[in-house]
Amino acid sequence: MEILQIIMQVILGITSVLLTLFILLHKGRGGGLSDMFGGGVGSSLGSSGVAERNLNTITVVVSLAWLASIVVLGLITKIAGI
Repeated sequence: MEILQIIMQVILGITSVLLTLFILLHKGRGGGLSDMFGGGVGSSLGSSGVAERNLNTITVVVSLAWLASIVVLGLITKIAGI
């Protein structure tokens, strides 16, 4: 049970970092951190609908993995009685 808990904690850490990065990459209304890294080049690439849709899909998938890892960690903790 401890090995599964450690694996889930690692998955939670990785998905937390990835989720934060993907959210910051989204194009904001007023030009946020996504414009800071791209400048003029990022604005022409960010305007394509395909790239934004792919980023949205990846963000949703990572957020579902993040949520599932939290639920599994909670169940492991409840079963183990820690």
